[in-house]
Amino acid sequence: MLVFPQFDPVAISIGPISIHWYGVMYLFAFGGAWALASSRREKFTHSWSKEQISDLVFYSSMGAVLGGRMGSVFFYNFDRFLEDPLWLFRVWEGGMSFHGGFLGVLIAVFFYSQSIKRGFWETIDFVAPCVPFGLGAGRFGNFIGGELWGRPTEVPWGMVFPHVDDLARHPSQLYELALEGIALFIIVWWFSSKPRPRMAVSGIFALFYGSFRFFVEFFREPDMHIGFVFFDWLTMGQLLSLPMVILGLLLLFLAFGSSRDISHR
Repeated sequence: MLVFPQFDPVAISIGPISIHWYGVMYLFAFGGAWALASSRREKFTHSWSKEQISDLVFYSSMGAVLGGRMGSVFFYNFDRFLEDPLWLFRVWEGGMSFHGGFLGVLIAVFFYSQSIKRGFWETIDFVAPCVPFGLGAGRFGNFIGGELWGRPTEVPWGMVFPHVDDLARHPSQLYELALEGIALFIIVWWFSSKPRPRMAVSGIFALFYGSFRFFVEFFREPDMHIGFVFFDWLTMGQLLSLPMVILGLLLLFLAFGSSRDISHR
């Protein structure tokens, strides 16, 4: 039986200033996304300038943070928001949602694409392979923070989270790191390494993220204040992931049904 190592949530402390590991993971995620986007520009297309890459990562990051916070509040903690509306702005108290961040990135990319007169799907197809790196960093941050733990289990690698209880649980944060971070990155990066129809790369990302997240939710403990949403087994994470699976299939159908429009990766 493994025991969660109880990491110090503060990575660096200088006087009254404390930098938490979760914040470090966000900086690592955004820095990695910028490096990967720059690499894609060098290897596959020079139609993006270095300044556009920096701006794209910046606006996408802002969309991810703002959307992630609002998604956490409105998808998972709406009752708390009604009781304390200012909690929306107290981001240091925690609470982020991938699905909200995903919507935030889509909105940010839409307006940025308009400003530089590029097609929305061209931009999304370009940035999608860079996203799993950030997802993996975020899931590692979840693990360090000892949050989003799994359901009780008897598997040999079950882990006790002492701040939760004395039961061995699935280290579901690491499952998500492996699937949403590493596996998704390999799949989408490989798929995007050759010319593909417009929307195909985005479709692959949405399909596999939605599928991986839906699967991992069977091992992750449902949010205590929500529990199961339907049928005594469907969680909020699964409910929000189903539209991504459908969207991914739809985009792939549209992409390969009109394959004359080839993406520049």
